[in-house]
Amino acid sequence: MSHYEGDVQSPGAARYAILASRWNPRITDALVDGARKAFAANGVPEASVDVIRVPGAWELPVAAANAIDRLGYAGIVALGCVVRGDTRHFEQVSDECARGLMRVALDTGVPVANGVLAVDDYAHAEARAGGNHGNKGEEAALVIIEMANLIGKLA
Repeated sequence: MSHYEGDVQSPGAARYAILASRWNPRITDALVDGARKAFAANGVPEASVDVIRVPGAWELPVAAANAIDRLGYAGIVALGCVVRGDTRHFEQVSDECARGLMRVALDTGVPVANGVLAVDDYAHAEARAGGNHGNKGEEAALVIIEMANLIGKLA
């Protein structure tokens, strides 16, 4: 019986993209910084990681699909922050963003890490963007490196 498992070692010439929403920049900038640090700390050259900014979380799936199709990344880290408000807009944006990112991953076979925070308030976001719950941007980057490694082993 074969056993396949990835590790946090990037395949040689792999290129990655960090897609980040400009909405809630204090949070998303911290997530991007966490992702960039994780790539660097795990031997991914800075030149192998592109940062692509989009207006909001809603735009992340279409940007991910186009980035994979046109630029050929080994993995995408999608980052954003959707904060609950007084309307259903929160659910619509966060749910459809997650669904869209999964669809891109399944349709392309390229891993897409969903680092989009869907939180009740800014305190929850801050806790997940470098606060007492860590940095979800960092965690998403580690997932993408491991998945690119695993997919390389399955080839």
